[in-house]
Amino acid sequence: MKRAELKQRKLDTTATRVDAMSLPTGAPWAEALRQDALTRLLAMGLPQGRDEYWRWTRPDSLIAETPTPAEVFVAEEAPVFSGIDRLKLVFVDGVFDAEASDALEGENLEIMRLSDALSADIHWAKDAYGVQEKKAQDPVERPLATLNTAFATDGVVIRATGKVAKPVSLVYLHQSESSDAVLHHVVRVEEGADLTVLENGPAAARFNKVMEVEVSDKAAFHHVRAQGRDHERRAVTHLFATVGQEASFKSFTMTANGVLTRNEVVIDIMGDDSIAHVAGAAMGDGDFHHDDTVFITHDAERCESRQVFKKVLRNGAKGIFQGKILVKPGAQKTDGYQISQGLLLDDDSQFLAKPELEIYADDVACSHGSTVGAIDDEALFYLRSRGVPAADATDLLTLAFLAEAIEEIENPEIAEDILHRLEGWLMRRRAAG
Repeated sequence: MKRAELKQRKLDTTATRVDAMSLPTGAPWAEALRQDALTRLLAMGLPQGRDEYWRWTRPDSLIAETPTPAEVFVAEEAPVFSGIDRLKLVFVDGVFDAEASDALEGENLEIMRLSDALSADIHWAKDAYGVQEKKAQDPVERPLATLNTAFATDGVVIRATGKVAKPVSLVYLHQSESSDAVLHHVVRVEEGADLTVLENGPAAARFNKVMEVEVSDKAAFHHVRAQGRDHERRAVTHLFATVGQEASFKSFTMTANGVLTRNEVVIDIMGDDSIAHVAGAAMGDGDFHHDDTVFITHDAERCESRQVFKKVLRNGAKGIFQGKILVKPGAQKTDGYQISQGLLLDDDSQFLAKPELEIYADDVACSHGSTVGAIDDEALFYLRSRGVPAADATDLLTLAFLAEAIEEIENPEIAEDILHRLEGWLMRRRAAG
């Protein structure tokens, strides 16, 4: 098919999807931002399988006019983070549930529902909503994020003005087999403030989420999310962040199950002496497809970034990592580290990786590595020779493989909860044979 024909098919697909949707109303400035996003979306078109950054992940079910139905999974164990003291905000199939949520308030914390913020004549979200999403379209187009900015129907805006004692926990419940959720969150961590945001739950049959985070000078933002457990769900998430001077951004994602998950992370390190860490641990079985696409830009001196992604795959599961570090001119003393590894528990699974470095400064220490392999036979033999049953030994080595990613979680209580969930996944898969 010729390039012109491919472009026209992309635009036709986009028009069909957009015609079935309507722009939410709000304040004039918010409606203008949404209209701008819609104009940009119609010009670029929704992603197609031939697009460079979608060649390993088919976007068909993410761009279809209606979502593929997904069976609602009922878990026997308590939800992740349920034992942690937190401020809980609940969304059911993409709609905020005020009765199930805690009050939208807290010390050093301002929270407002997205629709209320975008309906106000004056609100700080005016200078934040969709701004990072728009900036992130260069050099790689991210049209599903643009679709989100135009049509997001719910979400929250969060502003931390100091150290926030309790994590803000966003809980996504899935109740309808045909739900199609589009959520957009905006987070601002003011100078010197400290905020932790937790996310968990399957959200909907199809889920499109954007979170835009601004970490001001000397501020800290911690983000931990758990995706699952409804296996038939399909999700595309976008995490955009700017990091100021002497600031810290850390994000960790655990994914267990899911027929299609694509997590995009775009971080701009704008201030000197800052750090940005992104990590993920994914465990998949069968028709599991998991894609992490990460782009970190260094635009300041003496900054550190880490990308640590581990995927455990079995029974034909597929894992993908596309990661890039861009070091701009003048970003001297950059320390950039990137590692992506796949552990294949059988011969049918697949791990695909595309690590990239693009460096325009001469005093940097940047590295990347990607490996794929099976359980180490020598380590397995060592454990078996000391009386450890084969299944237990395999689980121990699997958890050891994931350890580097889990270590990126600073809060030990949260890290322990995540580790417990991963152990549970291994036990369930062992019981299922």
